[in-house]
Amino acid sequence: MDRKLFVKHAFSALGIVAVAPLVNACSKNDSTTNSSAGSSGSSSDVTTDTSCSVSPTETEGPFPTKQPSSYVRSDITKGDGIGSPLTAKITIVNGNNNCTALAGAIVDIWHCDVDGNYSEYGGTQMQSTNFQSVHWLRGRQVTDANGLVTFKSIFPGWYQGRATHIHVHVYNASGTSLLVTQIAFPDALAITVNSTGSAYGYAKGTSGYTYNNADNVFSDSVAKEMATVTGSVDKGFDLSITIKANA
Repeated sequence: MDRKLFVKHAFSALGIVAVAPLVNACSKNDSTTNSSAGSSGSSSDVTTDTSCSVSPTETEGPFPTKQPSSYVRSDITKGDGIGSPLTAKITIVNGNNNCTALAGAIVDIWHCDVDGNYSEYGGTQMQSTNFQSVHWLRGRQVTDANGLVTFKSIFPGWYQGRATHIHVHVYNASGTSLLVTQIAFPDALAITVNSTGSAYGYAKGTSGYTYNNADNVFSDSVAKEMATVTGSVDKGFDLSITIKANA
């Protein structure tokens, strides 16, 4: 079932990536063209913000989960073996209490597939395919005593106008919304996956890709939303991030 078991690849394993990028965070109008034809912005390293300042509030749309309470699960994959595996470890802390772990918080995440499409909606790539009846790459978990939730997913694809990202909505135990935010990925890693990962479904390449410093969400806040990601396309990735909410 796993695509890796039957697709032969011509590329060698990607090297370990640990980090996290900085971008010219204020360069929303940066139109520097990278080697990817038609791409917006430029790839550069980001130093992750490790302070206790609250994570940025971002838009929930345009593809939020319609009935998130229906998808309490840690495995949010499609089950088709397409995409490089990604284990996302997300820690929620309380920015109102010296960033202590926030136990019992409800955490929803959702993101697009390798082609840039979201379940529960029509194709984001102006495709005729309609995904309204499927619910993959969406899920809900409750934080443990350490404020941690873990999701099994795939490395997200991308679509025009956005850098690679994951949406996150955090609620308290009573269901009151605390924070809507997003998770950013290192530019160089996203480009590598989409340039060399065709055997795993990343076939669209990087022409037209939007880098973090040109992304309308991340351009002014990427250091506070950047995940640490390690691993490789053929072995899978591990993502970790601490999100600070006001509880």
